[in-house]
Amino acid sequence: MHHEHEGTGEKNIRVAFFLNLVFTVAEFAGGSLFGSLAITADALHDLGDSFSLALAWFFERISGRRPTALFSYGYRRFSLLAAFANGLVLLAGGAAILWSAVPRLLQPVRPVAGGMLAFAVVGVIVNGAAALRLRRGRSLNEQVVAWHFVEDVLGWAALLAISLALMVWDLPVLDPAASILITIVVLVNVIRNLGRTVVIFLQGVPPALPLRGVEERLLSVGGVRGVHDLHLWTLDGEHHILTAHVVVPGGTSIGDSMAVKCGVRDAATALGIGHATIEIEQEGEACRLERECAAVPCTVDEREGPAPAGKTKD
Repeated sequence: MHHEHEGTGEKNIRVAFFLNLVFTVAEFAGGSLFGSLAITADALHDLGDSFSLALAWFFERISGRRPTALFSYGYRRFSLLAAFANGLVLLAGGAAILWSAVPRLLQPVRPVAGGMLAFAVVGVIVNGAAALRLRRGRSLNEQVVAWHFVEDVLGWAALLAISLALMVWDLPVLDPAASILITIVVLVNVIRNLGRTVVIFLQGVPPALPLRGVEERLLSVGGVRGVHDLHLWTLDGEHHILTAHVVVPGGTSIGDSMAVKCGVRDAATALGIGHATIEIEQEGEACRLERECAAVPCTVDEREGPAPAGKTKD
């Protein structure tokens, strides 16, 4: 029986999901035990994170499936759906935190310092371990999910400091002030990641591969006289795709043309482009796509095809 190897991204998200779920249950128990609304509120936040992580895990698992007749490039882009959905969840969660925290600046509520301290220590350890594991991942899905845990680590670190301060001073305003600062930092990064996800959905050029730089690299390959109709995009932020028309000298043999094509494909691979589709043209050969881009009218009605031998088109 054939078993597909589980991807690293899926493993990372799976571990993060179970860590978050177990800690969420512990938070609800702790909030009830210590009578702490702050811990219970964070448990509700982490419960939402658990649903987001389950979604991320599901889509990351799907993204590893092989290409089909419907999805000829495979399912890698499905991981972007999870990244986008989790980004929206973080935006909504951040807005909710700001909505609750701002009024508390005027009417601060003193939290239970002892219970906060105990759970803050565990919270930093658990969420920190999950964040470190996910930050090593390369997919956008993992990066966006990692920010869930970065947010929680910062939040628990702030709660740790605040709980220690509250044991010495009566400054309950520290709690909402720290929450607002942390939320703003997290939301800035979430918005940045959402922007990257949208650009990928719209088939934008990968930031690490500027189109002009790629073109110059292809032009440096021996036997290449020109490059046009160059397109570059990415499936999921990791797996990049290139298509290009490469011009070689007129009269170049089929064997030499194939050598040029291999050289161009090797150059693309060296740049980190995993899928390159190259069309070879000889100098002086008419290219319909190039003419269309230059807005030059065709001399032959290509919609009807070439005229039969011995005849001309009207």
